[in-house]
Amino acid sequence: MKLRWILPVCLALLSNLACADALPQAPELAARSWLLLDAGSNQVLASARPDDRAEPASLTKLMTAYVVFQALRAKTISLNQQVTISDRVYQVARSREESVMFLDPRKPVTVDELIHGVIIQSGNDACVALAELVAGSEAKFVERMNREAQRLGMTNTHFQNVTGITEAGHYSTPRDLAKIATAIIRDFPEYFPIYSQKQFTYNKITQPNRNRLLWQDASVDGMKTGHTAAAGYCLVSTARRGPRRVVSVVMGTASDKARAQESQKLLNFAFEAFDLVQFFKAQQTVGALPLREGKLDKVNAGFMNDLLISVPHGRAAEVKLQLLPAAGLKAPLARGAKLGSLRLLLDGQVLGEYPLLALQDVERANWFMRSIEGLRNALH
Repeated sequence: MKLRWILPVCLALLSNLACADALPQAPELAARSWLLLDAGSNQVLASARPDDRAEPASLTKLMTAYVVFQALRAKTISLNQQVTISDRVYQVARSREESVMFLDPRKPVTVDELIHGVIIQSGNDACVALAELVAGSEAKFVERMNREAQRLGMTNTHFQNVTGITEAGHYSTPRDLAKIATAIIRDFPEYFPIYSQKQFTYNKITQPNRNRLLWQDASVDGMKTGHTAAAGYCLVSTARRGPRRVVSVVMGTASDKARAQESQKLLNFAFEAFDLVQFFKAQQTVGALPLREGKLDKVNAGFMNDLLISVPHGRAAEVKLQLLPAAGLKAPLARGAKLGSLRLLLDGQVLGEYPLLALQDVERANWFMRSIEGLRNALH
């Protein structure tokens, strides 16, 4: 297939190419704000007020867990490590107004048990215990959380604590919470299965995972609930059906039941209203881009992995591709260097934009060849 600056993609293997007048209409949700993300392609499939800042409640614990997972990978802590319960942690554990794991200073607890307490039981005491272990204090741990938020591009997020209790200056957004959810799935697949566990027992007390969707939809395998009076009922959920994974973030619903119902609407919408389409295979040449000062005058551009995109059902043949080369490309270039981007459009709306990479090394031409090229360019 020869690529022009903009061209339709015809995929003969896809059937049912009936045209539609617009992108799929997302369902109406009884929520303050929400976002639906294709986790594989990083496409936002639908949203409402996705950048509105709001209290995230226990959705905060996604970042708490992420920082703990980093410490495990760095081997500054270990899963079997015994953790001492401080007076501060014990005071949190005794609270009956918060979600707790019921930690007891007289009973040994491991890092592994604390992680399960954070993820499944939403234990505030477990969060504080891990924060003290990893960083020496909750305040120091929160500094790490905010650094990670910035690194992940969570530009509308700021944490004041590790638990999500109401505190001035503690906020996030659906878009940012989708970023930390996908970061956990991508960066720590070894710990992600904990989010699908339906219950956990510690200190002879069994508590269920508050994510109702784990019981209602077999494709759902995470992630985290949250609730405070100010935040309302919130849920970050994720489901995988076949090769596709989607993430939904719903904030500010009226009840536990409502957050599950509204999230289920989004998950079903993602899988029913969109097709997963492979536009290019890994290492396939998308286009040959002009290159200056190289032994070759063009460099092949493409993707290191298959480019799979969610497209409104039955409309793959209508998608257009727009090649956006970076300005002033010149040798030397290493394989994998970014050359620009490929934009996918439907009805004038951007479905996604993805970095184009060099599929080959290109050495710099010698002085004589560069001089000839410079003269040729001057004459033109």
